[in-house]
Amino acid sequence: MAPRQLKTCAQNSRLPALKVKYLLLAWLGILVASWVLYMQYASYSELCRGHVCHMVICDHYRRGIISGSSCKALCEERSLTLQRCMSTSSTHQVYSGLWKDRPVVIKCGLEEPLKGDVAPDSVLRQEITLFDKPTRGTSMDEFREMLHSFLKSNLGEQPSLTTLVGRVITLADVNKDRKVSLAEAKSVWALLQISEFLLMVALQEKEHTPKLLGFCGDLYVTERVGHSSLYRLEVPSYLQALVPKALSSSLNQWLAPAWPRRARITIGLLEFIEEVFHGAYGSFLMCDASLRHVGYNFRYDCKMADLRSVASEMAVRRFLRGRRCETNADCTFGRDCTATCDRLVKQCNTEVVQPNLAKVCVMLQDYLVSGAPQDLRIDLEKQLRTCVTLSGLASQMEVHHSLVLNNLKSLLWKTISNTQYS
Repeated sequence: MAPRQLKTCAQNSRLPALKVKYLLLAWLGILVASWVLYMQYASYSELCRGHVCHMVICDHYRRGIISGSSCKALCEERSLTLQRCMSTSSTHQVYSGLWKDRPVVIKCGLEEPLKGDVAPDSVLRQEITLFDKPTRGTSMDEFREMLHSFLKSNLGEQPSLTTLVGRVITLADVNKDRKVSLAEAKSVWALLQISEFLLMVALQEKEHTPKLLGFCGDLYVTERVGHSSLYRLEVPSYLQALVPKALSSSLNQWLAPAWPRRARITIGLLEFIEEVFHGAYGSFLMCDASLRHVGYNFRYDCKMADLRSVASEMAVRRFLRGRRCETNADCTFGRDCTATCDRLVKQCNTEVVQPNLAKVCVMLQDYLVSGAPQDLRIDLEKQLRTCVTLSGLASQMEVHHSLVLNNLKSLLWKTISNTQYS
């Protein structure tokens, strides 16, 4: 009996230790969950200022400073409503919303409050400077010339600039009276300062650009892209240190669409690269190539969900020209439009080293190779390696760029053509 009693006593002595262990684990779980909730709330309150955007825009509208095709729905009828915050910057508000039951995306720029200026109307005072052009008394011909000069400065001397000017004026004429009021002119001028809006107007007939549905002041409304990123799982920045990159990558591969559908999305992305490379209004550069900026709809057609990082080649060259530098990193526009630094004269060259296609191929290496058919994988990896090494130098751009793009597109299309995914 004695050994059995000793065994029972040992088991009983372990129970309190186990209870303490589980209690500590429970408290640790509560602490982690509380920290995550706090970070989520702090991030939301800092990034999501849609109520301020709504207040500023509607105040300007009621005072007759601005106009637009969405103003009445936003400020009077309330049929255009902001719903879920998708902002990644406090100065650029992005919300999903509804406009007469149609899913839309609403975007609006906000200035940061001046230091020491915490008055409620401080944002109003700053925002009003956005709408200081054109001034009262500007004639229609003068406004047309303003638009032409602005577009020439941002897009370069293009033969189709006159057509684009006409498109902008048609867009500004909200009430279709063939006249542009001062409020309409101020609104469209403020919008043109936003590179994404300018690109959407220039590419409004292209299928891979979200459709522009309306605007009010410098707030604009676009169609909602069903899937706003190629990958569905995005780990918040404050959790990235806790979640292994390999784990999030594996989960994203598992959640991604079937490979033939990924191939279809990729073909659309390559077509977008063609559209912005030497198009009717010049060339545009992707200066933050990321899977987060590329989306697709329910038919798996590629749609660029975020065009803010796409800039005209003219704007990038203007930024780089004469810029002082020590290393190549000093010659960077946006996140990754990088040129070389001439160390002899300590000035940036104006040609971006890596073209759009090479950046996209870097993005696609994991997205496209994983799950690819075995008989295609070797050719696909070979073409992606060739694509990644493309240079942005003018001497290599024209023929080589088009050849690599067409070869990759043909390889994918040949694989999925004559199937349900084509």
